[in-house]
Amino acid sequence: MTGPATGGETSGAGAPAARARRELTYAVLLCLAGAGLALWASTRTWAVELAARPAPLPPVRAARTGAGLLPWLPALAVVGLAGGGAVLATRGVPRRLVGVLLLALGAAVAAGGGYGLVAGFGGTVSRQWPAFCLVGGLLAALGGGGVALRGGGWPAMGARYERRARPGVGPAAAEAAAAGPVAGRRTTEAWDALDRGEDPTAD
Repeated sequence: MTGPATGGETSGAGAPAARARRELTYAVLLCLAGAGLALWASTRTWAVELAARPAPLPPVRAARTGAGLLPWLPALAVVGLAGGGAVLATRGVPRRLVGVLLLALGAAVAAGGGYGLVAGFGGTVSRQWPAFCLVGGLLAALGGGGVALRGGGWPAMGARYERRARPGVGPAAAEAAAAGPVAGRRTTEAWDALDRGEDPTAD
Protein backbone atom coordinates (compact mmCIF):
# COMPACT_ATOMS: atom_id res chain seq x y z
CA MET A 1 0.00 0.00 0.00
CA THR A 2 2.89 2.34 0.77
CA GLY A 3 4.50 1.99 -2.69
CA PRO A 4 1.48 3.07 -4.78
CA ALA A 5 0.70 5.95 -2.42
CA THR A 6 4.24 7.27 -2.68
CA GLY A 7 4.15 7.06 -6.48
CA GLY A 8 0.87 8.95 -6.57
CA GLU A 9 2.27 11.69 -4.34
CA THR A 10 5.35 11.99 -6.55
CA SER A 11 3.23 12.20 -9.68
CA GLY A 12 0.98 14.82 -8.10
CA ALA A 13 3.96 16.91 -7.02
CA GLY A 14 5.52 16.74 -10.47
CA ALA A 15 2.37 17.85 -12.31
CA PRO A 16 2.64 21.57 -11.38
CA ALA A 17 6.33 21.62 -12.33
CA ALA A 18 5.58 20.04 -15.70
CA ARG A 19 2.78 22.52 -16.32
CA ALA A 20 5.08 25.42 -15.42
CA ARG A 21 7.69 24.19 -17.90
CA ARG A 22 5.05 23.93 -20.63
CA GLU A 23 3.80 27.44 -19.93
CA LEU A 24 7.37 28.75 -20.04
CA THR A 25 7.97 27.02 -23.37
CA TYR A 26 4.76 28.34 -24.91
CA ALA A 27 5.41 31.90 -23.73
CA VAL A 28 8.96 31.95 -25.09
CA LEU A 29 7.83 30.49 -28.42
CA LEU A 30 5.09 33.11 -28.72
CA CYS A 31 7.55 35.93 -28.04
CA LEU A 32 10.18 34.63 -30.44
CA ALA A 33 7.71 33.72 -33.19
CA GLY A 34 5.87 37.03 -32.92
CA ALA A 35 9.01 39.17 -32.89
CA GLY A 36 10.58 37.14 -35.69
CA LEU A 37 7.47 37.44 -37.85
CA ALA A 38 7.31 41.20 -37.30
CA LEU A 39 11.01 41.62 -38.09
CA TRP A 40 10.69 39.66 -41.32
CA ALA A 41 7.54 41.49 -42.41
CA SER A 42 9.11 44.88 -41.70
CA THR A 43 11.83 44.17 -44.27
CA ARG A 44 9.28 43.52 -47.05
CA THR A 45 8.08 46.13 -49.53
CA TRP A 46 5.08 47.97 -48.12
CA ALA A 47 4.67 50.58 -50.87
CA VAL A 48 5.91 51.24 -54.38
CA GLU A 49 6.02 54.80 -55.70
CA LEU A 50 6.36 55.72 -59.37
CA ALA A 51 8.01 59.07 -60.14
CA ALA A 52 7.20 60.34 -63.62
CA ARG A 53 10.01 61.50 -65.90
CA PRO A 54 9.91 63.36 -69.21
CA ALA A 55 9.01 61.21 -72.20
CA PRO A 56 10.25 58.88 -73.49
CA LEU A 57 11.88 57.99 -70.18
CA PRO A 58 9.96 55.45 -68.08
CA PRO A 59 8.88 56.35 -64.55
CA VAL A 60 11.25 55.64 -61.69
CA ARG A 61 10.11 52.86 -59.39
CA ALA A 62 10.90 53.44 -55.70
CA ALA A 63 10.19 50.55 -53.33
CA ARG A 64 9.77 51.40 -49.65
CA THR A 65 9.99 48.75 -46.97
CA GLY A 66 8.32 48.81 -43.60
CA ALA A 67 11.70 49.53 -42.03
CA GLY A 68 12.10 52.50 -44.33
CA LEU A 69 8.66 53.86 -43.51
CA LEU A 70 8.81 53.05 -39.77
CA PRO A 71 12.50 52.75 -38.77
CA TRP A 72 11.67 51.96 -35.13
CA LEU A 73 9.61 48.91 -36.05
CA PRO A 74 12.44 46.42 -36.79
CA ALA A 75 14.42 47.77 -33.83
CA LEU A 76 11.58 46.90 -31.47
CA ALA A 77 11.27 43.46 -33.07
CA VAL A 78 14.99 42.78 -32.46
CA VAL A 79 14.61 43.81 -28.82
CA GLY A 80 11.64 41.45 -28.61
CA LEU A 81 13.80 38.57 -29.84
CA ALA A 82 16.40 39.35 -27.20
CA GLY A 83 13.67 39.58 -24.58
CA GLY A 84 12.49 36.08 -25.45
CA GLY A 85 15.94 34.78 -24.57
CA ALA A 86 16.00 36.89 -21.39
CA VAL A 87 12.87 35.09 -20.18
CA LEU A 88 14.87 31.86 -20.05
CA ALA A 89 17.80 33.46 -18.24
CA THR A 90 15.79 35.19 -15.49
CA ARG A 91 13.39 34.16 -12.77
CA GLY A 92 11.09 35.69 -10.18
CA VAL A 93 10.49 39.45 -10.26
CA PRO A 94 13.11 40.19 -12.97
CA ARG A 95 11.34 37.73 -15.25
CA ARG A 96 8.02 39.45 -14.63
CA LEU A 97 9.60 42.78 -15.53
CA VAL A 98 10.91 41.27 -18.76
CA GLY A 99 7.35 40.10 -19.45
CA VAL A 100 6.01 43.63 -18.96
CA LEU A 101 8.66 44.92 -21.37
CA LEU A 102 7.74 42.28 -23.96
CA LEU A 103 4.07 43.14 -23.56
CA ALA A 104 4.80 46.80 -24.24
CA LEU A 105 7.08 46.01 -27.19
CA GLY A 106 4.53 43.67 -28.71
CA ALA A 107 1.80 46.30 -28.37
CA ALA A 108 4.03 48.89 -30.05
CA VAL A 109 4.86 46.54 -32.92
CA ALA A 110 1.18 45.70 -33.35
CA ALA A 111 0.40 49.42 -33.40
CA GLY A 112 2.99 49.89 -36.16
CA GLY A 113 1.40 47.12 -38.18
CA GLY A 114 -2.03 48.63 -37.65
CA TYR A 115 -0.78 51.98 -38.83
CA GLY A 116 0.61 50.38 -41.96
CA LEU A 117 -2.83 48.91 -42.69
CA VAL A 118 -4.60 52.26 -42.70
CA ALA A 119 -1.88 54.73 -43.69
CA GLY A 120 -2.11 56.36 -47.09
CA PHE A 121 1.36 55.68 -48.41
CA GLY A 122 2.02 57.03 -51.87
CA GLY A 123 1.90 54.72 -54.87
CA THR A 124 0.86 51.07 -54.76
CA VAL A 125 0.49 49.84 -51.19
CA SER A 126 0.75 46.21 -50.02
CA ARG A 127 -1.32 45.66 -46.90
CA GLN A 128 -0.32 42.06 -46.22
CA TRP A 129 3.04 42.88 -44.67
CA PRO A 130 1.65 45.38 -42.17
CA ALA A 131 -0.94 42.73 -41.31
CA PHE A 132 1.86 40.25 -40.56
CA CYS A 133 3.49 42.86 -38.32
CA LEU A 134 0.20 43.33 -36.52
CA VAL A 135 -0.16 39.59 -35.94
CA GLY A 136 3.48 39.25 -34.85
CA GLY A 137 3.11 42.09 -32.38
CA LEU A 138 -0.02 40.55 -30.89
CA LEU A 139 1.71 37.17 -30.50
CA ALA A 140 4.68 38.78 -28.76
CA ALA A 141 2.36 40.79 -26.52
CA LEU A 142 0.43 37.65 -25.63
CA GLY A 143 3.61 35.83 -24.67
CA GLY A 144 4.88 38.81 -22.69
CA GLY A 145 1.58 39.11 -20.87
CA GLY A 146 1.79 35.45 -19.85
CA VAL A 147 5.31 35.98 -18.53
CA ALA A 148 4.26 39.08 -16.59
CA LEU A 149 1.31 37.29 -14.97
CA ARG A 150 2.70 33.82 -14.27
CA GLY A 151 6.42 33.87 -15.05
CA GLY A 152 7.52 34.44 -11.47
CA GLY A 153 6.79 30.84 -10.55
CA TRP A 154 8.27 29.22 -13.65
CA PRO A 155 11.61 27.39 -13.43
CA ALA A 156 14.79 29.05 -14.60
CA MET A 157 16.96 27.69 -17.39
CA GLY A 158 18.98 24.77 -16.05
CA ALA A 159 17.09 24.68 -12.75
CA ARG A 160 16.93 20.89 -12.89
CA TYR A 161 20.71 20.76 -12.53
CA GLU A 162 20.96 23.04 -9.50
CA ARG A 163 20.37 20.24 -7.01
CA ARG A 164 23.11 18.16 -8.61
CA ALA A 165 25.57 21.01 -8.25
CA ARG A 166 25.02 21.39 -4.48
CA PRO A 167 27.69 19.89 -2.22
CA GLY A 168 26.81 16.56 -0.72
CA VAL A 169 23.91 15.71 -3.02
CA GLY A 170 25.61 15.18 -6.38
CA PRO A 171 26.30 11.80 -8.00
CA ALA A 172 29.98 11.89 -7.01
CA ALA A 173 29.14 12.54 -3.35
CA ALA A 174 26.57 9.75 -3.35
CA GLU A 175 29.07 7.29 -4.79
CA ALA A 176 31.68 8.31 -2.18
CA ALA A 177 29.19 7.83 0.64
CA ALA A 178 28.18 4.41 -0.70
CA ALA A 179 31.82 3.34 -0.98
CA GLY A 180 32.44 3.86 2.75
CA PRO A 181 34.76 6.00 4.88
CA VAL A 182 37.93 5.16 2.96
CA ALA A 183 36.52 6.37 -0.39
CA GLY A 184 35.48 9.62 1.21
CA ARG A 185 39.00 10.35 2.53
CA ARG A 186 42.11 11.38 0.77
CA THR A 187 44.62 8.61 0.17
CA THR A 188 47.22 10.36 2.32
CA GLU A 189 44.85 10.38 5.29
CA ALA A 190 44.38 6.60 4.98
CA TRP A 191 48.16 6.02 4.93
CA ASP A 192 48.65 8.28 7.94
CA ALA A 193 46.06 6.28 9.84
CA LEU A 194 47.89 3.05 9.01
CA ASP A 195 51.19 4.57 10.22
CA ARG A 196 49.56 5.36 13.55
CA GLY A 197 48.31 1.78 13.80
CA GLU A 198 44.70 2.76 13.26
CA ASP A 199 42.18 0.97 11.07
CA PRO A 200 41.15 3.49 8.34
CA THR A 201 38.02 1.47 7.59
CA ALA A 202 36.65 1.95 11.10
CA ASP A 203 33.97 4.59 11.69
